[in-house]
This record gives sequence, structure tokens and C-alpha cells, in this order.
Amino acid sequence: MKYTYTCKKVSLNDSIKEYAEKKISKLNRYFRDEDTTASVTFSVEKNHLCTVELTIRGGGTLLRAQTQAPDGDMRGALDAAVGYIERQILKNKTRLAKRLRSEGFPAPAPSGDFEVAEEKEFAVVRTKRFAVKPMSTEEAILQMNLLDHNFFVFRSSEDDSLSIVYRRKSGGYGLIVTDDED
Repeated sequence: MKYTYTCKKVSLNDSIKEYAEKKISKLNRYFRDEDTTASVTFSVEKNHLCTVELTIRGGGTLLRAQTQAPDGDMRGALDAAVGYIERQILKNKTRLAKRLRSEGFPAPAPSGDFEVAEEKEFAVVRTKRFAVKPMSTEEAILQMNLLDHNFFVFRSSEDDSLSIVYRRKSGGYGLIVTDDED
């Protein structure tokens, strides 16, 4: 697994890097690709709240966790992020087994601090159909706020791409722009 570290408002020492690699390497058993990458972003907010964002790309799957710990506890936040991703893998193991490992997952051995129940199926309880109209990003955010939704799908009037605006938990808005694969 290849590791990439990013630091925001904090300096990172080698012991934290070694600890992160040790913890994240435990997830290697779920991936067959040698091209699996782990991106770890460490940041500290002004109230000494440590945030770790862990993104793992491998086997055609993207796994992401963002956790926080008080008083600059980077190790605790990293442990929580790795635990969250492992629970997501175990919860969806039969679906992910086809994508991550050809021979399936090893027998799950969750620690006693969490319970994992696999979802048998995804129940779609409602389907909505609507016309996707061309508009600017600002118009889409306004429409999202008027509907009191957390996200809004629209067609960009600039480049005619399908786009999504969403409200971020930390404040502000995010924009996802789709590409046409050739």
C-alpha cells in the first residue's frame, strides 16, 4: 500500500507516520491490488480538535472516513478512522468481496468494542424523477436552500455537465462535477 500524508495547521513527526502505517496496513488483507493507496490528512482546529481524514483507493473501491478527537489526539482519531473503515468493509463484505478480493474476505474477527451486522440488501424506499435543468452553481445552491435539502443535482449551464452541490458538515458548500469518460 502506498501512503500519502497531508498536514493542515499541524506538523507531523515520524512516529505518527509509523503509527499510521502500522494501523492502516491492517486493512491490507482486504485488498489484492498492489496499487492501493491510502491518503491521510491530519488537521487541528483552533479549539485543539484533531481531525483525521482517511481515504483508501483500491480494487475499484473508494473508502473514506473522517474522525475527530479532542486535545490533539492524532492517534485516537486515526484509530477511530481505521475502525470506521473496517466496520464499513465488514458490513458490506459480500458486495465488496467481488471488487476487493477474488477469493473473498477472511473470517471476520471484530474486536469486542463494536458489533457488525451485514446488510442483506439495500432497500430503496422511494424513487423520485425530475428534470435536470441547466443553471449556475449559485442558482443550484439557492434552489437547494429553498428546498431545505442537503444536496441538489443540476446540469451546469457553463459546460453542460451533470453536477451536484451539497452542504458540508463543517460549513460552506461543496461541488461535484461529473466527467464523460471517453
